[in-house]
This record gives sequence, C-alpha cells and structure tokens, in this order.
Amino acid sequence: MGFRWVICFLLVLFICGPVTASATDLQVVTGAKQLELYVPKLKNKNVALVANQASLVGDTHLLDVLLSHGITIKRVLAPEHGFMNQKDAGELDVDTIDLRTSIEIVALYKASKKLNPSMLEGVDVVVFDLQDVGVRFFTYISTLHYVMEGCARYGKPLLLLDRPNPNAHYIDGPVLEKAVQSFVGMHPIPIVYGLTIGELAGMINEEGWLGDGLACDLEIIPLKNFTHQTAYQLPIKPSPNLNNRQAIVLYPSLGLFEGTIMSIGRGTESPFQVIGYPDKKWGKFCFTPRSMPGMANTPKYQDKVCYGIDLRDALPTPYINLSYLLHFYKLAKEQNLPFFEKSFDQHVGNRMLRQQIEAGFSEEAIRASWEPGLKKYKALRKKYVRY
Repeated sequence: MGFRWVICFLLVLFICGPVTASATDLQVVTGAKQLELYVPKLKNKNVALVANQASLVGDTHLLDVLLSHGITIKRVLAPEHGFMNQKDAGELDVDTIDLRTSIEIVALYKASKKLNPSMLEGVDVVVFDLQDVGVRFFTYISTLHYVMEGCARYGKPLLLLDRPNPNAHYIDGPVLEKAVQSFVGMHPIPIVYGLTIGELAGMINEEGWLGDGLACDLEIIPLKNFTHQTAYQLPIKPSPNLNNRQAIVLYPSLGLFEGTIMSIGRGTESPFQVIGYPDKKWGKFCFTPRSMPGMANTPKYQDKVCYGIDLRDALPTPYINLSYLLHFYKLAKEQNLPFFEKSFDQHVGNRMLRQQIEAGFSEEAIRASWEPGLKKYKALRKKYVRY
C-alpha cells in the first residue's frame, strides 16, 4: 500500500471512526470462497449462473470452479458490461456462446432487462455472484432485482454468494423518489446505501419491493471476517470504468455528473477521477477522451481537449462531495451554458437536487434536506445488517 493510501485511511479513521484492523482484505472470506456451504446444494442440479469477470474464487473464475466440482451449468446470465467486462456502459448486449466451455451466455442487459421463461428453462437453481460497489446507480443491483423477480415469478430458488461492499462504511445522498424510478435507481434507498449486495437482497425481498406480492426463495452465503468498517480492496475491477480504488471511492460524487455537460473521464485511463469541459476557462488540468473499447467506444467530447480538475490524488471522504458539482454548475451559469441534461433527475433519483442547485442552495442546505429520508432509511436498514 502506497503512502497516499496510508494518508487516505488515516483520514477515514479520523472522520468516521475506527476501521476494523483484524479484518484485512486478505482475511475477508467471500461467499464464493466457502465452497463447502454451497457446492453440495448444487450437486445433481442444473444451474443458471449470474456472473461476470469479477466472480472469482481466489484466482479462478467461479464458472471453472463449479465445473471442476461436477456442477452442471445450464447457462450463464450476464449483467451490464457483459460476462467478461467487454461492453461499454449502456451498451446493449447479445447472447453468445462461451468458446472455452461451449456454455450459453445469455445477456440480461437488453431492452427489457427482465428474465423471461426461456432464460430459466431446464434450470433447477440460480446462483448469483456479482461484485457491487454500494452505489444506487451502479446497475448490478437492478439486475439483482430482476433476477429475484424472475426467480420468484417462475418458481426457481436463488442462491446468492455475498461479497464485500467497498463503500459500506457510510450512508449518504437523497432517497430515491418513485417518480424518477428507472434501471439506474429502482429502490427507495439513498445513493450510498451501506449494505452488501446480500443484505440489500434481503431488504428487497422482505420489504415487498419485487411487486405483485412476489417473494424470492432466497438463500445467502454470508461473508466471514467482514464488518461495515472493514477497509476492503477489490481484487479485480467490478466494471470497465471503475478501474481502481480511487474511482470506486469517488464514484458516488462523480457519478452525479453523468447527467450534465461535463466529462468525468470516460475514454481516458482515469474515469471517475477527472472532470472537465472543452474550454480552457474551466481549469488548468486537461485530458482528451479517446475511443477505448469497453471503457468508452464513443466518449463524450471524443478527441477534444477537456479542461477541469484532477482528483486522482484526492483524499477520500465518507460522504458525497457536492462541491465539485456546485463549482462546475457555477462556471456553466457564468457562461450561460445549460448544465443539466434530461437524464440528471433520473440518474440521481431525485428531482429536487437540480432545482436546489439552480436556486443557489448551499451544500449544507442541500444535505440538510436529505436528512429526513436518511433517518427513515437508516432505521429500516438496521433490520437487514448482517455484519
């Protein structure tokens, strides 16, 4: 661990209390690693596996582990970005065959994004193993929702292998408004919701959020040696543009720019770590988005020099930092540029934030408006915390 991250952890320690020292990222045991708890349950059954490139057991992919134990994999169901992390953000996927194993890869990131009966045909049980980052607009939790709904609707049990949430140590942001519900925000939870994907699955199920009175036959293989204050380093990037720890910790703050005129570094080696606009007035730091397969095939402001700020060495904060958004909105207003795009409200799951920024609210006033919703959510969350 470099000097910069030592400083970062000390800052987190100072701001939000002790980080678990006895549970390092080497000691945390994921659900997938606990083969003895779930492999026997899969014997003599046809399995549909929801997985991607981060579904690892040590250095070996879960698909290979299951096959080596004689488990029959009927098909793989792949989320956004595809089975091997090869698809760009928002790029619709197609069904393929895994050339190495000859197993069918069914894309879940299509127009409907829901499971249909053919996806579960001949399947006895669904195994779910995706690495989440604890941020509401990261779509793996929406895929989780639709997998749970499909399993409930078509009578299939779901076995979820829990994984650590690298942003599990805090809760922040506006709670989703139903009026702007979408695939980037399906549940009445804050932007940073402080649950592992297994804990969230329990909340979705028990709170009746699947709709139509549905409840999933859900079993969770829990983590070992993990708490919500454990500093956990992901062993592999969970998606193409969250390519290091800095991007993951900045994602709740810089993800807010997705519905604005700004570039947040898609098409560079530092997505979600830089912010800019193609005008020299916007900052001294510059970067140029390029076409990069999987990370940004057609990035915003492709081949144009963008000027702004560099956050690659910024210290992490255990809260959503609105100062970046307010700063660049002010610059846009001074130049009479429309700052927000149509997708902003839907992306942040809230109509008020845009209105507050346009009305000149301070960061403190905006954060204060989140408190009633956060207080209610935190009370609900206590029922589902396992670690």
